Amino acid sequence: MIAQVTREIQPLQEQLLSHSLYKEIKTPDDLLVFMEHHVFAVWDFMSLLKALQNGLTCTKTPWKPAGNAETRYLINEIVLAEETDINAKGERQSHYEMYIDAMQKAGASTVAIDRLVATDFDVMTIHKAIENLPAGVSQFLKFTFDIIDRGNLHEIAAAFTFGRENLIPAMFSAIIGEIEDNFPAKDLSDFKYYFDRHIELDEDEHGPMALQMIEHLCGEDNNKWNEVITVSKEALKVRLNLWDGILSEIKREEIFV
Repeated sequence: MIAQVTREIQPLQEQLLSHSLYKEIKTPDDLLVFMEHHVFAVWDFMSLLKALQNGLTCTKTPWKPAGNAETRYLINEIVLAEETDINAKGERQSHYEMYIDAMQKAGASTVAIDRLVATDFDVMTIHKAIENLPAGVSQFLKFTFDIIDRGNLHEIAAAFTFGRENLIPAMFSAIIGEIEDNFPAKDLSDFKYYFDRHIELDEDEHGPMALQMIEHLCGEDNNKWNEVITVSKEALKVRLNLWDGILSEIKREEIFV
């Protein structure tokens, strides 16, 4: 069934991997626009991950064994790396924090993402908090949290796996190639380290683990597999929309230069 999902979503993946955004990142300012939008996807990925951990393992007390032990292992291994990986300095740090540090080093603004992360979500819902963000970002986040709110673990895993983890190595390789070609003199070492670390983990570990998790969650249930295909396509479409929004912002900035 994994092969069928892959076939179904391949046209959208190809659209994403051939998106014209990559070739339009030509200047340091273009890169900053990309980072200031993409950071929201880096952040909300962690909510998909924690939703899976909450649903597939026991994260409350008193503790009780929950679900399939193999699936618990898979998700806990991914959480371990995403929350407490080794950064370029050899220190423990989440991938989100690595990205924030890379943005600051490159001179990108973190004001918008800092404001969102600092929101008291007991007072304001995530849907209200994202209303005034750029449309592509807002729609991207809305999709993520709508999937989480539905609470269907195979759908959350689909957004996580086929919209994110399974796609990241090739997608980030394309971005890195553009960065290295266009900005050889600019110090983007932290940014490059973040991408390189993702490629290493996703190709060798997290990608295969995520596919196993999907198989455990869907089993022989054809309805679940069909829902995985639907959600995966939706996840890729909102990513394409996010990329379109970043591209439009880059071109808008060029008009005013």
